[in-house]
Amino acid sequence: MRALAAEVSKLASLPAAWIAAAAGVLVPGVIAAITASSALGAITRGAGTTAGIDTGYQELAFGVVGAIILGVVAMSSEYFTDSAESGGGRQITTSLTAVPSRLRLLLAKTAAVAIASALLAVAASAVTMSVIRVVLGEHAPALGTGDVPRLAGVVCYWVYTALLAFGVTVLTRHGVVPLAVFVVNTSVVTVTYLLTKITPLANYLPDMAGVRMFIRELDVGTAGIGPLAGCLVMTGWVAALLVIAVVAFTRRDA
Repeated sequence: MRALAAEVSKLASLPAAWIAAAAGVLVPGVIAAITASSALGAITRGAGTTAGIDTGYQELAFGVVGAIILGVVAMSSEYFTDSAESGGGRQITTSLTAVPSRLRLLLAKTAAVAIASALLAVAASAVTMSVIRVVLGEHAPALGTGDVPRLAGVVCYWVYTALLAFGVTVLTRHGVVPLAVFVVNTSVVTVTYLLTKITPLANYLPDMAGVRMFIRELDVGTAGIGPLAGCLVMTGWVAALLVIAVVAFTRRDA
């Protein structure tokens, strides 16, 4: 527990972690305000009576960039080289001195990332759904008991994506590559989505399977992948990557 508390405190002390939190809340909130305003205009023109069933949830899929940043900086910060005035060392040396067991250190970091990304997902979901309701008013899709598992799916998706980013960073020991790949694929050019147009096997990539936990209308021909199946597929990817990360971290030099 002390190792976990130390990692949570360490993560909270990183400026990049607060940037991640701001991005995680603001990105889906701003996009939700824009899309909701557009939907309200369409409704006003008589093009419909309510917004789409995935309104708010689609925006939260983009907001996962905040969780990605959290997962990356939680590990990449360990390999930053301090200034010459500070001795030119790296944080990983201090961390392993305080917690000699590499497995325990990595488990503590994994738990800290999971907790932080889960809290961020809850906050982002609350803000995004509130924005949708404020902008659309009576035209907003009604929230019911069916939204509870969908919102839980959002939290699960954010946590799993953060852990995927974390695991890749453990392997690369650098944050630039995983950050660029994950952020670009999530927000700029969704390569995995484009791959689904080429082969149905791409539907079983972690992000494409994971969004099925809360997105209901996704034009990728994934009729056979339901929320539970999507969760299981993404769980398998995360578990496999973390096992590989643990083996690599415990066997190689720091």
